[in-house]
Amino acid sequence: MKLGARIVKTGVAIVFALFLADLLHLPSPIFAGIAAIFALQPSIYRSYLSVIEQIQSNLIGAGIAVLFALIFGHHYVAVGLAAVITIAIMLKLKLEKSVSLALVTIIAIMEVQSDDFILFALIRFTTIVVGVLAAFVVNLVFMPPKYETKLFHSIHLTTDDLIRWTRLAKHQASEHTATKQALEKLRERLIKIDQFYLFYKEDRSYFRNEKRAKARKLVVYRQMISVANKSWEVLKRLHLYENELANLPEHFRLMIQERLDFLLTYHEQLHLKYTGKLKPEHSIWMGNEALLKRHEVMEIFAREIALSKEEEIFSSYHLLHVLSAVLDYEEQLEHLDTLIISHQSYHGEEIKVELEDGF
Repeated sequence: MKLGARIVKTGVAIVFALFLADLLHLPSPIFAGIAAIFALQPSIYRSYLSVIEQIQSNLIGAGIAVLFALIFGHHYVAVGLAAVITIAIMLKLKLEKSVSLALVTIIAIMEVQSDDFILFALIRFTTIVVGVLAAFVVNLVFMPPKYETKLFHSIHLTTDDLIRWTRLAKHQASEHTATKQALEKLRERLIKIDQFYLFYKEDRSYFRNEKRAKARKLVVYRQMISVANKSWEVLKRLHLYENELANLPEHFRLMIQERLDFLLTYHEQLHLKYTGKLKPEHSIWMGNEALLKRHEVMEIFAREIALSKEEEIFSSYHLLHVLSAVLDYEEQLEHLDTLIISHQSYHGEEIKVELEDGF
């Protein structure tokens, strides 16, 4: 079993929260540990937002708990009513993510029956806030997430699998059910990549130069994700129309296969170019003289349609779906190449250093 950073950080946050509560001589430090569990977030920026939201929510929960305890006493029904009112208020204020911890605060405060109820309520509230702050400190200092490396690594591995499956599919060499299952898994991985991109985008930079560099990187990564999605679309259409493609005239089928071969190799080399692992003289793929231009492909396609109407050889409608996906994929690759060249002129060496450890 592999323990991820999030799992380890959760354990460390609990220990740190319990330690701080004990150090401050706060009774019932267990509530600090519970608060740390709720407050831990996948990114530093989200952890900061969570601290603000959790403190606001706990103030609401603590206020309602004290009010209901003073008016209705510590009866179980009063606790339930306080919870209902708290949930309603927090939903109205769009603080629904912190409802659980606010309810913990209510129970922690209303279960105290003492002459110094207000003082104990304040101590319990402080204990929970200590847990929230402990989780933020752990997220900030202990194993801070490196979402840029995770993002590129995920894009690269997913792209590698997409290219491998597409090479099989264009020759109708892959088993139908296996390709279908691969498409579903690759779709899930692309969704996860979008989450990594969002986490990386949310992380704040504190210097002007860093902000500019990150803004350029975000454009490149966004385009890498877009290209990966186009690659998935090509694979999906090759899978859906594999029978129609098998019935194409041989010279036309070979033309599509050769073009896909070229684009898949081009895609692989763009990732190598981004990390500085490709020699400059081998990076200008779109200058290939032997490759047909897009308008030439469409002219050939139009001629094949005219012939197919007379001889009824293949379905031009289904072929159009495949060709449009391939040509769209090609356009997106060209745009990615342009962005990478532009980005490397500013930050080429920086990319090599930052991604070398993770890739």
